[in-house]
Amino acid sequence: MYYLEFTLSQLLVMVRCFFIYTISEVGQKLGISTHALRYYEKEQIITPERNAQGIRQYTDLHLRWLEFVIKLRETQMPIEQIKKYTQLFHEGDQTSLERLHLLESHRRTIEIQIETLKATEAMLDKKITAYKQHLLSRVNQSNS
Repeated sequence: MYYLEFTLSQLLVMVRCFFIYTISEVGQKLGISTHALRYYEKEQIITPERNAQGIRQYTDLHLRWLEFVIKLRETQMPIEQIKKYTQLFHEGDQTSLERLHLLESHRRTIEIQIETLKATEAMLDKKITAYKQHLLSRVNQSNS
């Protein structure tokens, strides 16, 4: 007889993997449409199990993967790159370096986006200040 010892957090991870969610429940939990989930499945970015009736079944592991995918999409990573990352992930540990390079490249893209947004914000701040000053001067002139 074997005696297995697990920490509470290890047990929680194992138990969470067995919670089953429908496509609509996943959509509600993650705030995305069932259409998007079907699209991710069609593109082989996510592969939910199916029960005997053919209904998709998602686990918390699927949800965590989808949260990652959603963040990549929110930061404008192209679907083709996400598909490539997913493929490499499924190929195993020997692709870790290539996955790292993909993520580092995307991080550089995000850094450029952040700089662009900061510059745009500064420009908007100047424009807003100019409008406020203009409107304030009009009010002061009409009160004179």
